[in-house]
Amino acid sequence: MKKFNLFNEIIIVDKKELLNAVNSTKTFAINEQGEVKQPPYDDKEILIFEGKHTPQKVSALMQQAAPTLNHIFGKNYQIVEDDDRVLIKAFSNWQELIKLNVPRASYDDSTGDGVSEFSNTKLEDIGWNATEFNVSYREMVEFLEESCEGVLLCIEQEEPYQFSGLGFLKNEENAYKELFTFCKNKAKKLMDEDPLYAKDKLSDDEKEAAEFFGLV
Repeated sequence: MKKFNLFNEIIIVDKKELLNAVNSTKTFAINEQGEVKQPPYDDKEILIFEGKHTPQKVSALMQQAAPTLNHIFGKNYQIVEDDDRVLIKAFSNWQELIKLNVPRASYDDSTGDGVSEFSNTKLEDIGWNATEFNVSYREMVEFLEESCEGVLLCIEQEEPYQFSGLGFLKNEENAYKELFTFCKNKAKKLMDEDPLYAKDKLSDDEKEAAEFFGLV
């Protein structure tokens, strides 16, 4: 998976497209590639901004001042206008971006507790069963990030180390196959090497998990 670290990334947006979206007074969004989008969004769309501009009502005697992009985006964004481009840094708005993107993320690694489940039901079936053989969600997530295509939207900095992220798997069906094999092999190794996990010593839950992986 590709890491998209908002501490380092500058999102570049076409200025004309952005102003058209602003002037439409309709809800619009900007994804991590700098593309201007309108709802409904794709299943795995990663957004670094969502909002709309509603012009203030003014009297006939008052002339309406044109809003600046800094005003429209708010204090948690850094905006630089550069000819026909708009450059955006969004890391200060991370907490709001978590709320915005969690519904489409494959997993949430934004809390101190780490990953506790997958949003995809089939992936979660693997996770639930794999934990019976001491395979942690952290191990599963690290495997997916190393082996599968996708984007890890995160804020990460050193000194002191700090990390918070959301994972978006590009192809969850392929991720299921890869993760199933990984966890099956881990479970089989444990059953082969640890007497406490021998077939005749398995608890009901462990036996059910072994059946899920085709090991009994």
